[in-house]
Formats: sequence, C-alpha cells, structure tokens
Amino acid sequence: MTTAWTRRGFLHVTGSTALALTIAAPAPAAGAATAAQGSAAADEFNTLRATWRDLVLGTGFSPTAEPFRSRLAELGATAAGWRDSMNPGPGSLWPDLVFADPEPDTDQESYGYSAKIVDSYARLLTMAEAYVRQGTGLTGDARLATAVLTGLDHLYTEVYNENRTRYGNWWSWQIGAPQRLLDVCALMYDLIPADRIAAYCAAVDHFVPDSAVASYTGTSTGANRVDLCRVIAVRGVVGKNAAKVALARDALSPVFPYVTSGDGLYADGSFVQHTWVPYTGSYGSVMLGGIGMLLALLTGSSWSVTDPGRQTVLDAVENAWAPFLYNGLMMDGVSGRAPSRGVSASDPRRIQQDDHTRGHLVLASIVLLGQGASTAENARWRGLVKGWMQRGYYSPAIEDPSLGLAALARLSGVHNDTSVSPLAEPTAHRLFAAMDRATHRRPGWAASISMASRRITHYETGNGENLRGWHTGSGMLYWWGDSYGNGQYSDAFWPTVDPYRLPGTTVSKKPLADAAGGDWGASRPDATWVGGATDGTYAAVGQHLKGLGSTLTAHKAWFCLDDAIVCLGAGITCTDGTAVETVVDNRNLGASGTHALTVDGTVRPSTLPWSASLSGAGWAHIGGFGGYVFMDGTGLKGLREQRTGRWSDINRGGSTDAISRRYLTLYVDHGTDPVDAGYACQLLPGASAARTAARAAASTRTRILANSRSQQGIQVAALGFTGVAFWAGGTVGPLVAGAPCAVMIREKDDGTAVVCVADPTRTATSLTLTWNRAVAAVISKPPTVASATTGASLRLTFGDLSGTAGATQKITVRLG
Repeated sequence: MTTAWTRRGFLHVTGSTALALTIAAPAPAAGAATAAQGSAAADEFNTLRATWRDLVLGTGFSPTAEPFRSRLAELGATAAGWRDSMNPGPGSLWPDLVFADPEPDTDQESYGYSAKIVDSYARLLTMAEAYVRQGTGLTGDARLATAVLTGLDHLYTEVYNENRTRYGNWWSWQIGAPQRLLDVCALMYDLIPADRIAAYCAAVDHFVPDSAVASYTGTSTGANRVDLCRVIAVRGVVGKNAAKVALARDALSPVFPYVTSGDGLYADGSFVQHTWVPYTGSYGSVMLGGIGMLLALLTGSSWSVTDPGRQTVLDAVENAWAPFLYNGLMMDGVSGRAPSRGVSASDPRRIQQDDHTRGHLVLASIVLLGQGASTAENARWRGLVKGWMQRGYYSPAIEDPSLGLAALARLSGVHNDTSVSPLAEPTAHRLFAAMDRATHRRPGWAASISMASRRITHYETGNGENLRGWHTGSGMLYWWGDSYGNGQYSDAFWPTVDPYRLPGTTVSKKPLADAAGGDWGASRPDATWVGGATDGTYAAVGQHLKGLGSTLTAHKAWFCLDDAIVCLGAGITCTDGTAVETVVDNRNLGASGTHALTVDGTVRPSTLPWSASLSGAGWAHIGGFGGYVFMDGTGLKGLREQRTGRWSDINRGGSTDAISRRYLTLYVDHGTDPVDAGYACQLLPGASAARTAARAAASTRTRILANSRSQQGIQVAALGFTGVAFWAGGTVGPLVAGAPCAVMIREKDDGTAVVCVADPTRTATSLTLTWNRAVAAVISKPPTVASATTGASLRLTFGDLSGTAGATQKITVRLG
C-alpha cells in the first residue's frame, strides 16, 4: 500500500529534546489570539512528546561507551533480524507470530493468539528504537523505517483497528499492544502521516475508551490502572488531545489512597494485585515505574499531577519496596507468577529473568520516580540504589543484559555519580499483615517468610504460568547472605527444585496436578490466624497452615532474633495417605557444588546421590551457607541430589532446554498420616561450624515455653525476648492471654520494655493479657488499650482489635 510518508521523505531523528520557546511580544489582536493559543498548545504537545521520547530511550549516556556501545550494536542486529524476517500476510506480520484466532474467544488458546499481537508491536518498537538511537548501525536507515511503517499499517489493517472485537486476554488489547504502538508513534512521529496517527489513535480509543478508567474496579485497579493511564496519556500526547491527557492525570488519583482490601497499597506497606496475591515485585514494579513515567512526563506541564495523595506512592518507596530489596534482588515471595518466567521459549537470546533482574527494574523505577519527589527524597533514594548496586555481587545491575537501555542509563547515572554515597542495608523486621509476608534483616543477612490465609492465596497460577508454585505460601522461608547465597533462587532454582520441598515449608507429599487449586489466586485456605507481632527489630510470627488440596493442618511459628530464626511446628496432622515433611532447608548448590555437610562434628559424604537418617542430630552446618540447631531432631533426614528440569515444566511459554542443579536438603520426616507431629530448630545464616556447635551446646539459651496446637513460644533471656503465638488463650511462661493473639516482649538494658500484641485473626472484640513481671509504669500505649494495671504484674485490657488489620499494638513500660 502506498502511503503519504513515502512522498515526504525521511527525517533524521536525533537525540535532542524539543524546546517550547516563549517570545515576548505585544498582545495579539483578538483574531490572532486563538491561533496563538492553538500554536502554544501544539508546542506543549510537541514538548511532551519529546519528553516521552527521552523517557523511553533514556538520556545522559554516550553511545560509544560501554556497556552502551555493545548493547546498541546488539539492538541493531536484533532489529535487522526482525526487519529481514518480517513477511506481512493474512493473520500475521511475522510467520512465527500468527495472531489470527480461528476460534476467537477467551480460552487459553485465544490468550496465546492475542499475545502475538503484543509481540508483533514489541518487535516494531525494537526496530523503531534501532532507527532513532545513535550507535545501532541502523540509525536513520530508510529500509528499517519503511519496515516499521509498513508493519504499523499491516497490524492496523489486520487486527488492531476500531472495527475489531477483541479476543483472548483483555490485557493484550488494552495495555500490551497500545503501549507499544503509541511508543512507536512517539519515536517515529515525524515519519507517520497525520491520517495514520489519527487511525492508530482511533484504534486505541476503541479498545481503551474513557470508560476504561471510569470506575476503580475490575481490571482497572492498582498497576493495571496505572498502565491504562499511561496508554490514555500517551495517546493524548501523540494525538494532541488535551482531554485525554487530563483524563489520564485525573484517573491516577484512585491509585494513591491506601486500600483496606483488594488491589493496591496498604498502610503497612503491602501491595496486592488480583485481589489475593502479594505482588510488590511484579505488578507493584509496573505500578512504580508507570507512575514514575507519568509524573516525569506531566511535571511542569498544563497537566501536572498535583493530587497530594501522590505522596503515598512516594512514601511507599521505603515503606513497601525497599523492605523486599536485598543486594539489588527483589524477593520472589512478592512476585506472584513472575518467578516462573525464567527463560522464554520465544526469546532468541535466552536471557533469564530472575529475582535480580526484577530487582534491577525496581531500582531504575525508584531513580525515575525520584525526579518527581522532593530533593531530600531523591537524594536518599539514589543513595539506597547505589548501595544495592554496589552490593549486587552475584548479578551486577550494570551488566544485566535484560535491562532496557533507558533503565540502564538511569542506573548508570547513579553508579557514576560521585556525589552519591551508598546507603547500607537497614536492620529491621517488617510484618506485612495485609499480604501475609514478613521480612527480617540483620547485619550480614536477610530473610523472608511467605504464608497464606483467607485473605491471601497459597500461590497464583494463570496464563499457563507458575504451574507448580503450590506450596510457596506454606511457610516458605527464603534467606540470603550479604556476600553469599544470593544465587539461591536466581540460579535455575524454580525449574529444578523439588516443588514439594521448598525451604521452610510443611507439606503433604500428595501429588498435585499442574495449576492445582485454580487460576488467579483461587486457592485460599480457610485460615485466619496468620501474622504476628514485632517491635521493628525482633518478631513472633505464626501461620495456621492448611494444605492446598490436602487434609494437612499445622501450626507454624517463627521467632526472628538477632542472629537466628527459631522455627517451631506443632499439631501437624494429615490423612492424605502420604508422607508429610517439614523442609528445614533446601540449598541450591549450583551446577557442580560440593558444599560440605557437617553433622555433630562429622563431615558427611559429598557424593551424589546421598541420603541418610540424621535422627537425634544436635546440629548441622552447610559450608558456605550457615548452621542449623535441632532442638528436637526426631525424624531429621539429609539428602544430596542432582535434579533436572525445564522452564517449560513450570511455565508453558518457557524454554524446553534441560537444566540440572545440585541440592542439599535437610528435612523432618513426619511419616505417613501424622497426628500432632512437630519440630523445633534454629536457622543461623552465615554461622561457622564452630559457632553452630556452640549454639547447640548452649541448650538453655533458647528456652521453648510451648510447642503445641494451642500455643507456641520461646524465651531468650540473653536478649530479653519472650514471644508467643497464642492459637488459643492460656498460660505460657510468664504470659496469660484470654484469647488468640500474638505477643512479643523485649526487655531493654535501660530498664524499659516494649510489649507488642497483635490480633492476626482480626476478630477479637476484646482481649486481656497478663505479664507476670513487675512493672512500675506504663510509658505509652495505643488507644486500643482500654486499661493497664501495673505492680507485681502488668495487666492489659484491650478493646476491639478487629479493626486493626492485624497490626502490632505497642506498649512501652518501665520495669519494676
């Protein structure tokens, strides 16, 4: 098809940003005023388009300096490949991306066809970038420009137009395809005839009408809402439509307030998408990046985002995202289906996606968001990002081949900025009651706990992804060292690990089908007591576990301390007719690891395969990782094995290439159909064998106060720590609780103590707690405390706790 652009010639697109010029002049005549205003409006749209172009491409780097020189050359080679293989035909633009659906509906097959539309636009965007970027070898290449414009027209004619009814995945039509289409239009704007721009905008308006953001519900919430606003805003810029830009700005506002259910940010730092799924690291990352892009686009324009609620998102950088970042990686427990997207079968470069690559994207988004924050916030965030980058020894962000050039430019800017001082990892405990997650950070290591309840799913599957994530919410305990173990979940862990033996979990070995439990977070256990209490440094965390597709029930508790996490299990009962196990740890040793296992001073074999009963063991140590103290070693077993898997085993779009990794597993075998089984152990990340042995020998240091289906608790006098999970009211050591609750007490050297109480069930309308310890006075207490009696003991009476969302109630006292 012959189009007007062929007669206009090709314009060389440079890296400069268009500037709106204001020239002082006498007041125009009335007739000229309208024309001048129209010209000013056009100039502003041109400025916004140039700004968006810079946001898409990135700025502030030299195309001849590494790592950009090599990446730009690679971009050019990829674009040339797409240009040369493009073959427009009925139902496809490339033969391997057929988007014509013979039976258009919303089944899984149709999802696949609609995804090919997105993939097709993504290739055109790659080609457009290669055309406008310097250093690709195809900068300003006429053949490449012709191919891009031909591709745009073909996709419009064939599938993405205002007369088409969508099929497959709504996301492909409302977010995936239009974002990429509009980015191409912004980059190639000067080459695209006005009638073509109008046609593409009409197609976007058809699939993303104003009604898409009319109400904050359904698929128009959280990260999805931000993505929709991005589409509408850029459509407004490209199509010079002020109403669209204003709509996008205004439609962001419902994203800002904290939510108390469903999708969005919670006051405790949780981020949920798809109603039931912790998603800080995936959808949350998209939301963070999207808001950063829109704030950077609109700031200083006629459509600046002035809603004061935007501060909620800015606060979330440190309240919601930072707690899940460690050495540049984003913890998998808050990334939903994303951990299964390791290597795509359709990715010709086979670049692996993992916790580090997801983390790098978040770091770049934080840098971008800083452009719209206060000077103090921006400076601090750049210091945090620089610290994470410097400590990212396993997978340096600057060397990440999956990181887009714009994101790489933002991170390089921080990396090379000598005025920015790196900030250290915080030392803190955070409980995210709204999404059943906890993080514990100590000098030298960090850990995360993933749980499930009526409010939060066992795991999410959907779109053929994360097919075997069944037990990730069964108390999975992730941990990383400051200079070791950062590849535990990055190095092909998810396709090769035994999905029934995830670290920290208690599971029935009952076989489960791929995607068992249903799509989109449908698998939620009928359990309410999930959560805990924390003073911000230590914590008592618990989970009433109910197995996925299983009769398994258990009570699990974690007491997060200075150099250890004490793990208790009780009431483990199951009638599935299969074995039940608690996995103390399952370390990924890499492709050829031979890390030594020492048990009670004896080094065990490093040959493969190896397994042994370790019943009665007092302690164990895995070289290069840390130690474990068994306070009840009954049923403990060890296993060393090599496992082979494929990404396609856990994600239908994954690579079919076989991968092998070695694992060293320590687990408690509870036997078949156990009744009231239990376990008790300590995890000591980074501990030497000698320190592990010494901790085991100090048998009175950590005192177990209770470990039953009614209560679980410990006391560590050396830390002034007492923690109890009251599954039912009763007496445990010095504490007496009148109803289910979580309690953590920390006595300090200055003669004060903090008493932390929470109602993880969110149902308590009253609660009485007695601490049999002399207390002279109550220094501070929250409004939920109706009365406090001091003296030979402390008696606290709480009012209604059902509306506290499981949050910790802190009472500070002066000891008697």
